[in-house]
Amino acid sequence: MTTQKFGFRGLRATASAGMGLAAGAAVALALQRPALHALRARIEHLEEAAQSQRRTHFAHQQRLHWELLSKAMDDPELAEVLDAYDGTVSPRKQRQFLFANALYTNALCYYRMGNVTREEFFGFARSMLQNPLFREYWYATRPHRATLVDTSDEAGLGRMVDDLLVQLEEADIDEWWVVGDPPGE
Repeated sequence: MTTQKFGFRGLRATASAGMGLAAGAAVALALQRPALHALRARIEHLEEAAQSQRRTHFAHQQRLHWELLSKAMDDPELAEVLDAYDGTVSPRKQRQFLFANALYTNALCYYRMGNVTREEFFGFARSMLQNPLFREYWYATRPHRATLVDTSDEAGLGRMVDDLLVQLEEADIDEWWVVGDPPGE
């Protein structure tokens, strides 16, 4: 009988200790909840700040790209540095290609920044492809795009424009603005 009482008391003591531990853990968790919430809010704020900084850097880089291309378009000697066509295009044509590159890069950056959707980018590309000089630029730079990493946004959009160009050339209608299926987001 004594052992039964002792066993029952031991069980009761263990249960009390367990309940005390559980209550203590619940109180500690309740006290930490505001701190965890504050940490989560701080992490979200830092992630937003980092994203904003990336957009700022991206916009700055886009501006620098435009300034460099502008200098090359204005100065034939500087344009020679960007001659990726093995001297097969005239200086005039190269300046036109540089401007076509600036137009395309601008649209690409707008897409990457989230200012236009993939469908809007598609529409912009469709209208750029109506210009024979832009099409010539697009064909001349195909080897350049082939060096892009297959999984990059730029490579994917380039393939989309390649496909659209084929569809436009094969289309048997004058209504170019309806050629091609705009991509889904």
